[in-house]
Amino acid sequence: MKNQLAIFENFKIRRHFDEKKEVWYFSVVDIIVALTQSDRPRKYWNDLKNKLKLEGSELSDRIGQLKMMASDGKYYLTDVLDVENILRLVQSIPSPKVEPLKLWLAKVGYERMQEMTDPERSINRARENWQKHGRSQKWIQQRMMGQETRNKLTDYWSEHDVKKGEEFAILTNIIHQEWSDLSVRDHKNKKGLKTQNLRDHMSEAELIFTALAELSTREIAETVQSQGLEENKSPAHRGGQIARDAKKALEAKTGKSVVTGENFLPSKTRIRIKSKKL
Repeated sequence: MKNQLAIFENFKIRRHFDEKKEVWYFSVVDIIVALTQSDRPRKYWNDLKNKLKLEGSELSDRIGQLKMMASDGKYYLTDVLDVENILRLVQSIPSPKVEPLKLWLAKVGYERMQEMTDPERSINRARENWQKHGRSQKWIQQRMMGQETRNKLTDYWSEHDVKKGEEFAILTNIIHQEWSDLSVRDHKNKKGLKTQNLRDHMSEAELIFTALAELSTREIAETVQSQGLEENKSPAHRGGQIARDAKKALEAKTGKSVVTGENFLPSKTRIRIKSKKL
């Protein structure tokens, strides 16, 4: 469902999932009600919004609007924010309910600062999380090697006038489409994923062929010294094709598809996804 209600302490919070951006957006007024229990939440929000603008807060520039259903059953434009900016918003609301969240944010911020000065902390934390979710040592090793291959490719792109964000996504999708015959979005759909990281739900074989495609792309790009988005599209196609040829050769020998719908979602979530497809 693109539109769902989230429940916070019995308060219903409207939200919308943007499938293209893979981001949840939440109704700001509903968050205000849940945290303040104000009987005039729209006025509370308007006053807070004006205050943030006067203070020069960047948050005021990040407010979006989506049509959401109100209590009368009709749809009205409603101020929304994504998760990151909702967390920034609640820090401006003097409510005892957000104190635990503020403490958590401070803790996370401190951990990120530590990781910036000592990247090994971030690597170890990722390894621990994968272990907690039942990943094998072999899978974890392949996931980390694949990430290093990915980082080298994106470093090349950054140094050769490819912009982070949309342009990275365009090239990544070209590579993925070439080797897997699926777009990144379609591959996630096949696995029943929404906001989850696709690579965290790949099989060992899928990780290996993704890495081969990205390694090939980088080496071709370095050879021809491709610059900018348009010039880097050709290495992306050719790098993906190299992995696709290898994938087809393996599939011909094993009789099994490399690309699968398997994932590492909790069993309850997996059951729910399967039931929706019936």
